[in-house]
Amino acid sequence: MTAFLDIDLGAVVANWRLLAGMTKGEAASVVKADAYGLGAARVAPALAAAGCTTFFTAHLAEAVALREILPDARILALNGVAPHSAAAFIAHRLIPVLGSLHDVEQWRAAAGRLERKLPAFLHLETGMNRLGLSVQELTVLREEPARLEGIVVDTVMTHLIAAEMPDDPRNRDQLARFLALAGQFPGAKRSIANSPGSFLGEAFHLDLIRPGAALYGLNTSPAQAQPMRPAVRLRAPILQIHDIQPGTSVGYGGAWTAQRLSRIATIGVGYADGLHRSLSNRGSAVFDDTPVPLVGRVSMDLSTFDVTDVPAKPGDLLTLLDPAHGPDALGREAQTIGYEILTSLGRRYERRYIDA
Repeated sequence: MTAFLDIDLGAVVANWRLLAGMTKGEAASVVKADAYGLGAARVAPALAAAGCTTFFTAHLAEAVALREILPDARILALNGVAPHSAAAFIAHRLIPVLGSLHDVEQWRAAAGRLERKLPAFLHLETGMNRLGLSVQELTVLREEPARLEGIVVDTVMTHLIAAEMPDDPRNRDQLARFLALAGQFPGAKRSIANSPGSFLGEAFHLDLIRPGAALYGLNTSPAQAQPMRPAVRLRAPILQIHDIQPGTSVGYGGAWTAQRLSRIATIGVGYADGLHRSLSNRGSAVFDDTPVPLVGRVSMDLSTFDVTDVPAKPGDLLTLLDPAHGPDALGREAQTIGYEILTSLGRRYERRYIDA
């Protein structure tokens, strides 16, 4: 029996509209990692129909796939221009985010071959120390402007390191550092706000906000009230129930032992489906509004729950994710974050999309 993953596209659209209504600039949508695990092929068109025109992916391959779905959207790939990839960007009308002098050179050379100007975003390094043009590289661009010949710098951007903590002074410091560096590119638009950054106030909105996780109902600013609508519900049917005696163990390694007469329900969801192994003996599901504990180790395809205190029977559904116990809550139980829960959801569920 298949587990059911319900994805509320109406909630995703409502979340984007809420964020778009907060800014005087543009609200893009980040749909990398297959729209955070929820299916870009369905999520992105719903957002485009709602009015979103700019979409971010991480990898070129994601951007190419998205172009097949959204022929008219502005689509960017965050991870730069790998060697020999410029032709694919151009063929599919994609815009790279250039984060190194190597990226800049790859894109400048492509513009030269075509003898026309090509648009790009520039990623400036302001504290994350992952991707982005360093201060030293920006100095090179300032002193050697020919390196940008043929490149139209549409927008300069950076990525906040502590936006989920609104009182962290590094947010204001990073904004000031970014604005100072962005001044090297007069006329270019500016973007700093990811999902939590969008809640830091108007000063951080600038010309473009780039929400991702918040679109999918995650609470990206735990210190604040969660204004986003939940977007997922995950339920799995009980495959079998075993009545076991006190002292009987369950699952690999006998990691849980019954202390009383117990009823153990098995569902067909395991770590291959995104139910993390770290939830062993600590996770939970819900049966008819009553929590039931996950007992024993989560295995690849199966997990087990103690349903002794509820009238569950084979074929009944256990709820693993719902508005009351969403990815953020399951992430805490798994000692991770809701982002990882969503992006780990496997492909074996029956996915059902709700449009409103």
